[in-house]
Amino acid sequence: MKKLFTPGPLNTSLSVKQAMLTDVGSRDLEFIEAVQFIRYELLDLAQVDKSEYTTVIIQGSGTFGIESVIGSVVGEGQKLLVMTNGAYGDRMVKMASVNDINVVELPFQENETLQADRLEILLHQDPSITHVACVHSETTTGLFNPIEEIGQVCKRFGKVFIVDAMSSFGGVQLKVKENCIHFLVSSSNKCIEGTPGFSFAICDLKQLQLAKDQAKSLSLDLYAQWKGLETNGQFRFTPPTLTIMAFKQALIELKEEGGIVAREARYKSNRAILKKELHQLGLIEYLPESIQGHIITSYLYPEHPNFDFDRFYQKLNERNLVIYPGKLSHCNAFRIGNIGQLFEQDMMDLVNGVREVLSEEGILIAQSVV
Repeated sequence: MKKLFTPGPLNTSLSVKQAMLTDVGSRDLEFIEAVQFIRYELLDLAQVDKSEYTTVIIQGSGTFGIESVIGSVVGEGQKLLVMTNGAYGDRMVKMASVNDINVVELPFQENETLQADRLEILLHQDPSITHVACVHSETTTGLFNPIEEIGQVCKRFGKVFIVDAMSSFGGVQLKVKENCIHFLVSSSNKCIEGTPGFSFAICDLKQLQLAKDQAKSLSLDLYAQWKGLETNGQFRFTPPTLTIMAFKQALIELKEEGGIVAREARYKSNRAILKKELHQLGLIEYLPESIQGHIITSYLYPEHPNFDFDRFYQKLNERNLVIYPGKLSHCNAFRIGNIGQLFEQDMMDLVNGVREVLSEEGILIAQSVV
């Protein structure tokens, strides 16, 4: 079995896979109850009250969920500000442009976190901005952005705050209301360790209700999707039934593991093993430790004439070890994820595989202590 050291899709437990082996109809009571269970459990994980927030499930990848929110909640005559420091923030800007939304970008470098004080300055300068969006765990590099500070600025200025928590929700302790987040988006195949097939938005009910009849898309209409789920528990279009059943099981297993606190601790332990062992092999991280998250890490290409990433990737793949290509705009790097059904031995298996490949290529700089 391949071990996926990626930010998702990722390795899932056998029992999560087994939950997909029994066909279920989209109108079966069992399926409708599973959808309701998921929607309420996600609110608990977000530490919000169902009288103030709701969960909307959207078919498709996390990108579909982000576009559903942006295209539905930013109305005519309103303006979206996107704070960017990587490819996924850039993608939100492109989504807004494609949907003919008035959008302005506040850009930062890929190796620096977003700065709340610069947001405050811009909001003073441009009071026409109504919505602010950013990525929490920017998987372009692996850094964590300070959404707590950004949320407080949005609250002081009365702005709607949208957060892409795709690769962090479920693996990082987040208090949605305390961080002044109105819309948080994630997906089924990240830290909750389900399978690909849907995304979800945890929505402030008052703000969601303002989105009625202003979506730029029929299928990605966030309000209409919520209304259907609230009215009869049904999706407006064919739902990913088996992925839903797998996700229900994944939520149960998250609770059995000890919740987000325990899962975050496991992911941090995975990251610590990689940091120590790969450093001893001579690999250099792109980001400073102070802003590096524990979801995924970017490593610079070794400065050696024998290093070829495609060959490096393929040799690891032949050992059933799958890493992730880089996405930096200005230098060469690859990425290694710490999430999913990965444990200490899995991380050491990767370390040993990297050592073997570097040795075969004649570019092993140092030896790790096993």
